[in-house]
Amino acid sequence: MPVVAYTEEHLKLLARLMRAEAEGEGPLGMLMVGNVGVNRTRADCLDFTQIRNLQDRVFQSPGGFEATKKDIFTNYPVR
Repeated sequence: MPVVAYTEEHLKLLARLMRAEAEGEGPLGMLMVGNVGVNRTRADCLDFTQIRNLQDRVFQSPGGFEATKKDIFTNYPVR
């Protein structure tokens, strides 16, 4: 059972974020970005009160990832 409920679309968003944020860091860097996304989705703290799913996490504002504004995120969807 997954630790965070997700849809196929949410999973694709997280994968796009991982690639856009840490492609230059290799697989370990991308894994770390994914871990942060899942941890913030699971967290129950004042900084992340409005995050209930992976999509909320990917587009979190303020405090979200800058990579959501990059071409690699917006123009190259995961298949």
